[in-house]
Amino acid sequence: MIIPWQQLPNATLDNLIESFVLREGTDYGEQTFSLSEKVTQVRQQLERGDVVILYSELHESVTIVPKNTIPPIDDVTEN
Repeated sequence: MIIPWQQLPNATLDNLIESFVLREGTDYGEQTFSLSEKVTQVRQQLERGDVVILYSELHESVTIVPKNTIPPIDDVTEN
């Protein structure tokens, strides 16, 4: 289930992004970003719609994933 980031309180969104960044790390090749820089980058990606907040009922977890990795609803078939 996709959670609209706009519906989360700012403090909750900040904590979610920070937790995600800490899991993913802050070293991205030749250039190293601080935690606050990476949090800002992820927030900008959310605002642009490049990434989404995804809740997994199965795992009871929340993560941030690229939007293009989520299959469109039309592609899901019911059995």
